[in-house]
Amino acid sequence: MTFKKLTISLMSITLMSTLTLSGCMSLNPYTGQQQVSDTTIGSGLGVAGGALAGALLGGEKGALIGGALGGAAGAGLGHHFDNENAELRQQLAGTGVQVNKVGNSIQLVMASDVTFETNQSAIRSNFYPVLNSVALVLTKYSKTSITVSGYTDNTGSAAHNQILSEQRAQSIADYLTGQGIDQNRLFARGYGMRNPIASNANSAGRSMNRRVEITLRPLA
Repeated sequence: MTFKKLTISLMSITLMSTLTLSGCMSLNPYTGQQQVSDTTIGSGLGVAGGALAGALLGGEKGALIGGALGGAAGAGLGHHFDNENAELRQQLAGTGVQVNKVGNSIQLVMASDVTFETNQSAIRSNFYPVLNSVALVLTKYSKTSITVSGYTDNTGSAAHNQILSEQRAQSIADYLTGQGIDQNRLFARGYGMRNPIASNANSAGRSMNRRVEITLRPLA
C-alpha cells in the first residue's frame, strides 16, 4: 500500500470519526448544555486508533478493519463510563457529595467538615454509608482508576496541613479497599493547602478548600 493511499484511508476514517462525534450530541440534564457522551467519544477515538494500528499492520484493508474494531472497543469503554457516572449521581443524590464530569474523568468532591472531625483523619462513622454507596458503584464498574486527593485550608503550618491531607486521603483509600476495591486501582495523594478552589480569606471559602476528591479515569 502506498503512502498516499494510506494517508487518504486514514483521512477518510478520521472524517467518519469526526462526523460520528458531531452527530451524537445529547443534553446534559445537570447543566442543560449539549454534550458528546463518553460512549460517542470512546467510539471516535477507538476508530482513529484502531485504523492507525490496522493500517500499519495490514494496509488499507487493515485500516478499515482496525477502525471498525477500534470503534466498537472504544464505544464499549465509553458506555461503561457513562453508566458509572449516572449510577454515582443516583447513589449520591442528597448526600452532599458533588459529582462532577471533568473532561474524561468523574470527580467526587467531599467536604472534610462532613467526612472528618476537626484536625482528624479518622472517617466519621455517619459517613460510612456514603462511602459504601461509592464502593458499590466502583466495584460494579471496575475499568476505572481511582485517585484520592486530600486538601486543607491555609490555617496552621504547611507541614501539618500536608501530613493531614495525606492521612485523610489514605483513610478514604483504605476504607474503599476494605469494601473490596482492588488496591491496585487506588492512589492516595495529599496536597495540603495547595490548589484551593475558593478564597481562604473567609470561613466559607476555607470550608470549601477542606475537602477530599475522588477522581475516576478510564483504565487504558
